[in-house]
Amino acid sequence: MTTEKTPASHVLTRAVACDWQRAYAVAADPARLPEWASGLAKGRVLHDGSGWLAETPAGRARLRFVPANTLGVLDHWVTPEGMDEVYMPFRVIATGFGCCELQLTLLRQPGMDDAAFARDSAWIAADLEALRQLLEADGR
Repeated sequence: MTTEKTPASHVLTRAVACDWQRAYAVAADPARLPEWASGLAKGRVLHDGSGWLAETPAGRARLRFVPANTLGVLDHWVTPEGMDEVYMPFRVIATGFGCCELQLTLLRQPGMDDAAFARDSAWIAADLEALRQLLEADGR
């Protein structure tokens, strides 16, 4: 059961000085995940049939992504070996000319305690910051 002290979700955002379409293209490319998504990919991400395989800090995981779109939707599902699939809502939102916002919603998983939720939130915040730095450095 979730209470006000234990939220069911946490929306993490990062403002980026980058056109949203370029940000989307980089973030949507599974091959580029190791450049910024340390919680999702420690090394190469390999295409495997209808999904992708990645080596994560917790072991191997299967990844699948929404189809390419013009809306900035980057939702994905992560299935660590031996565990249930985890849904990760992720968006790139245009906020002005040459600017965008990265927005990922962390959903508390069943049985996840406050410490694990806080740890995952901090890890995602760091990954979004790494993506921001990558996008802004690429744009120079």
